[in-house]
Amino acid sequence: MKSSAIKTVIWVTLFSIAMGYLETAVVVYLRALYYPEGFSFPLKLVSPGIALTEIFRELATLIMLIGTGIVAGRTKTEKFAYFIYSFAVWDIFYYVFLKIILNWPESLFTWDILFLIPTTWVGPVIAPVINSLAMILFALLIIIFTSRKGNITVKALEWILLITGSVIVIIAYTHEYSAYISGRFSLADIWTISNSKEVLDYASKFIPQKFDWYIYWIGSGMHIAAIGLFVRRMRKLS
Repeated sequence: MKSSAIKTVIWVTLFSIAMGYLETAVVVYLRALYYPEGFSFPLKLVSPGIALTEIFRELATLIMLIGTGIVAGRTKTEKFAYFIYSFAVWDIFYYVFLKIILNWPESLFTWDILFLIPTTWVGPVIAPVINSLAMILFALLIIIFTSRKGNITVKALEWILLITGSVIVIIAYTHEYSAYISGRFSLADIWTISNSKEVLDYASKFIPQKFDWYIYWIGSGMHIAAIGLFVRRMRKLS
């Protein structure tokens, strides 16, 4: 890898770690307010305003991470690589700092709320960590091969595997919560402001029971297959 690429990776890594700490700090404050005894399911009821603020905070975080990729990368493929790399490093260090500050999670199999867009994602901590490690691997491979060979691309089959796998993984994270909510409310009810307090009250009683590892590994396996195809193709170009 060229020195310029190494320097960019270092700075993107430092930025992502700093973002992970910032995210951790916000969660530390929220848990001090809502979970002084320690975080656990079922969730504490929050106001619609706080819930909306959290959704927009996550949206702002995504925009910042996408912006990192756009600024750091030179080609479209490399921009994508820096985005997923930044996202993955941010995600992992978010948990690293939570462990340092709050001694949480208790284990890698502790349940957590992972994301709120477009609906609530839940799962054991180890699941997003595995996804993040795969993202880091793929991103670094793209950056390394781009540094060596110039403008490389991700082929159609690789994109199909990556996108389909991601959708399947998201289903694994969201289907239990979505089934719980949809058993009581229609989609129109969920997005109606007048019903927001009732929806939040019901949502706060949700307790995850079983993570669907079978669905998760189908999606994650597609990611691994895409990375394997990419590496094999790059080696043939050597």
